[in-house]
Amino acid sequence: VSVEEIRQAYFLLSSQEGVFCEPASAASVAGLLKFKDRMGVRPGQTIVCTLTGHGLKDPDSGQDTARQYATKREKLPADYGQVVKALGF
Repeated sequence: VSVEEIRQAYFLLSSQEGVFCEPASAASVAGLLKFKDRMGVRPGQTIVCTLTGHGLKDPDSGQDTARQYATKREKLPADYGQVVKALGF
């Protein structure tokens, strides 16, 4: 799979599933998305992709990082209430 396909899977996992894995780990999902038809994946079928690490494991190095791809960043104090409010809960 390409770097762009991995990036798209990385975004999909975080935005649709709430899973913040390390970018290299999203390669398994990118591969599934790319080859699902060739693999004969059927609707409703259970597929397992192993995801390791977390999105902040190495946020400042390499080209596939959370900080590089973040569309909105906001600096907050280390306060639970402030974080909950910023997330809209």
